[in-house]
Amino acid sequence: MRHINNTPWCILAVWHPPICVLTSLHTPMNASAFFQQYWPILLLALWFGYKWWNARRVVAMLPQLKASGATLVDVRSPEEFAAGNAPGSVNIPLNDLGSRLKEIPSSAPVVVCCASGTRSGMARLMLKKNGYAQVFNIGKWTNLLR
Repeated sequence: MRHINNTPWCILAVWHPPICVLTSLHTPMNASAFFQQYWPILLLALWFGYKWWNARRVVAMLPQLKASGATLVDVRSPEEFAAGNAPGSVNIPLNDLGSRLKEIPSSAPVVVCCASGTRSGMARLMLKKNGYAQVFNIGKWTNLLR
């Protein structure tokens, strides 16, 4: 056990090692106080955990979606797309998506991607609002390469 100024400390990793909460073993924190104090960190950890899990779920479905004739839409900027992209993906930047919906068939599944999964999440919502039934956010564009 590690001691700081002769006081034992334990480290409780919330979700990711850089986000840690230090609490003394001599003054235990009850669960209610912990959640009241650290709920924003826990909520952020849950959000990133959900994004990670959902991307993995769509990656597992990708072969089936491609076999169904899915359209792969990359919503990054043209500069980002030119720097690297997945074969078969179409670049429609998020800012242009609303005016270019006719380029995306609504009868087949649509898989959206970007640099981190945030813009593609917004693109997914926009497509869903415009009547696209099967829209999947795969997160990072590199997930299309798997």
